[in-house]
Amino acid sequence: MSTEPIAVPSRRSNRRSKWRRSLEPLPWLAPSLLLIAAVVVYPVIEMVRTSLSNVNISGLTTGWVGLRNYGFVFEEPDLPRILRNTGVWVVGVVGLTVLISLSVAQLLNESFPGRKVVRWALIVPWAASLVMTASVWRWMLNYDYGIVNPVLQALGLIDAPRDWLGDPGTSFYAMMFVGVIVSIPFTTYVLLAGLQGIPRELYDAARVDGGTAWSTYRHITFPLLRPALVVGMVLNAIYVFNSFPIIWIMTQGGPGNSTDTTATWVYKLAFKSDHRIDEAAAVSVLNVIVLLVIVLGYLRWLTRRERSAEASS
Repeated sequence: MSTEPIAVPSRRSNRRSKWRRSLEPLPWLAPSLLLIAAVVVYPVIEMVRTSLSNVNISGLTTGWVGLRNYGFVFEEPDLPRILRNTGVWVVGVVGLTVLISLSVAQLLNESFPGRKVVRWALIVPWAASLVMTASVWRWMLNYDYGIVNPVLQALGLIDAPRDWLGDPGTSFYAMMFVGVIVSIPFTTYVLLAGLQGIPRELYDAARVDGGTAWSTYRHITFPLLRPALVVGMVLNAIYVFNSFPIIWIMTQGGPGNSTDTTATWVYKLAFKSDHRIDEAAAVSVLNVIVLLVIVLGYLRWLTRRERSAEASS
């Protein structure tokens, strides 16, 4: 019988083996990581650097100024209105989109003749180019030859033609209407996927127990649909917050700056208002921070939900 001692791997060798195993996927991930670094990481670093520098009208960096550009941003007289517009734009478009999409998703989840055709038709506004969609609605809302005014007059909803995009009292709401139209398909499909994931047995059991349609929706559908609802709201908030084509093509932030949001304001600062590229970079950094807060809030909610689900199981 052999009495040779059994070799016990040292703690250092265990760490080395774990380190090697963790590096094994790196060659496969390298192309994606390089693409992310080139497309995402480098522009973010350059944006932060620009926001902390003085950039002249020719685009040349002439020195380091620290947080001075951020101070200029908060001193802008238009900032309160733009922040208010951005908040109303995001909350209004996302809120109306979710409310309408809930009803549409519920309808498309039922069986009826032509349901497949309706589902296909719903995806058209989402698949179409935002530039094309915004251009079409801009012509339809035109005061002189748009089709919206004659239709509303024929229906008796208005007495005289209105300048929907030229009047500060209506331009923002007309723009929000188009924003809701192009956001409904995506949100509807997210909610529809959530509805189709709910087991039919739960509805059958509720029907046997004498549950009404409202009680079934409140106690079964809505709680189980909440994850899909949160995903749709968060992704929509990010999408709408960064929305530029609809606003710029329909109103260019006008009349004046009555329909400007932070997305269009950045463009105006960089290319329309004395080429203040450094100040525009500062606004862009603040926009990224807001989006990070939204995303981190969603991830925190998701983590809490998973922990509660594990605890309950």
